[in-house]
Amino acid sequence: MPEDCLFCRIVSGSIPATKVHEDAETLAFLDIHPQARTHVLVIPKAHVGSVLDLPAGSPVMARLTEVACRLAREGKIAESGFRLAVNTGTDGGQTVGHLHLHLLGGRRMTWPPG
Repeated sequence: MPEDCLFCRIVSGSIPATKVHEDAETLAFLDIHPQARTHVLVIPKAHVGSVLDLPAGSPVMARLTEVACRLAREGKIAESGFRLAVNTGTDGGQTVGHLHLHLLGGRRMTWPPG
């Protein structure tokens, strides 16, 4: 794991986070700058720079989506709707170089997102 990666440091426990899910492969925690009532980041524990770095056929995105959907159901936002977003690259809005899925809900989402 890169020592300068913020999310790798959260995985290692050297930076605190409000965890809402953890298993052998994934970690989910509250975003420190929430953009909705529910704003959870779901990450692979193994460092992956972005979705572009996933090899063909990788199960990582499926696992992240599975965790996010479970959290949406548990958080009671699945019924009214929620957004899953993966920002990639600078122009795509990615600010941390570790693949992460945003789970946003608890408010009406607009389109285009910005």
